[in-house]
Amino acid sequence: MQTLLLVLALLFTAVHGSAQTQVAGRPSVVLDGKSAQVVIDLLGGSIAGFQFQDQRLNPLVWNNEGDPSQARSMSHFVCLDRWGPPSDAERLNGMTNHGEAATVPWKLLNGPAQSINGRDEKNGRVHAEMEVTLPMAGLHLKRNITLAAGKALFTVSEVVTNQNKLGRVYNMVQHPTVGPPFLDETTLVDSNARKGFMQSSPLPNPEEPSVVWPQALKDGQPVNMRRLSDDPDPNVVSYTIDQEYGWATAATPAKGLLIGYIWKTEEYPWLNMWRHVDKGKPLARGLEFGTTGLHQPFPILIEKGRIFGRQILAHIDTGESVSKSYAAFLFKIPSDYRGVASVRYAGGRLTLHERETGPERDLEMETGELFPE
Repeated sequence: MQTLLLVLALLFTAVHGSAQTQVAGRPSVVLDGKSAQVVIDLLGGSIAGFQFQDQRLNPLVWNNEGDPSQARSMSHFVCLDRWGPPSDAERLNGMTNHGEAATVPWKLLNGPAQSINGRDEKNGRVHAEMEVTLPMAGLHLKRNITLAAGKALFTVSEVVTNQNKLGRVYNMVQHPTVGPPFLDETTLVDSNARKGFMQSSPLPNPEEPSVVWPQALKDGQPVNMRRLSDDPDPNVVSYTIDQEYGWATAATPAKGLLIGYIWKTEEYPWLNMWRHVDKGKPLARGLEFGTTGLHQPFPILIEKGRIFGRQILAHIDTGESVSKSYAAFLFKIPSDYRGVASVRYAGGRLTLHERETGPERDLEMETGELFPE
């Protein structure tokens, strides 16, 4: 089935070659704006690049190298229909970790196309529409992605539709991962996350003991999750969000760059922080926001039900469609940047307030409506 889908995707590329291009030998969609560029990989749907046009440093680097003909998860991919492993029986039937969405080819439906903003065509926003069908899960995902006019900001709206004849449980987690050269020992990760737990804690009650961001525990001792040096433990810590909007940022002052995400908490109530070290150096930091905070197969999620009163799985009825959205942004930062204390989104404006500073150091961006009803 996957081979057939790959052949169809390559045929689609041949017919619609003007709509997409090749990046590192892979069929891709490139949204080129005046200020920034976004690259979407069509062999798995990963958002594989996001950078300023005049600062060619892409924070979204993870698993980018490999067989250029293979559909795979990389950079920022979406976990659907699950986050975490399948059951043993599902694995025998071919189900993979994190579901199928990042392991099958996607189809470009429209774009990249430019919408003119005022009289200056170079300031037009750029958008594209794509889709994927998950053969085993029976789910369809349509994505609209728009790079804002003249800004390092893109928005994503995704619609999941259940094509099965029966309703089913599922989960959906956005899996953005930052890596070197952007990521190093000085990178600062911040969020408005609150109560959390270590994935390494034993079942059936991994939420005992609980922690509060940015703290975690290793062997009973506190660990600050804002930084990552040569010790990745705890490897994954999951946190809840209490405010209307969840946000997470990663900033590397020495590189002069910050990347961040913002989303509706009612759509994605969990933030899962993944950390990995290779040969004593930071290799990856995952800022994963989604519908679940427990990295286990569905039978365990169903038995557990809730953690901290929050659901850890969702249900989608037959024929039902569910919409979710988020936005990502870049800011250039000074070499003495201290990290993000708060993110405020109101009145079509995004404001990042720096730790231990006054409003004169705020990072601001006019965004317009990020989450239209």
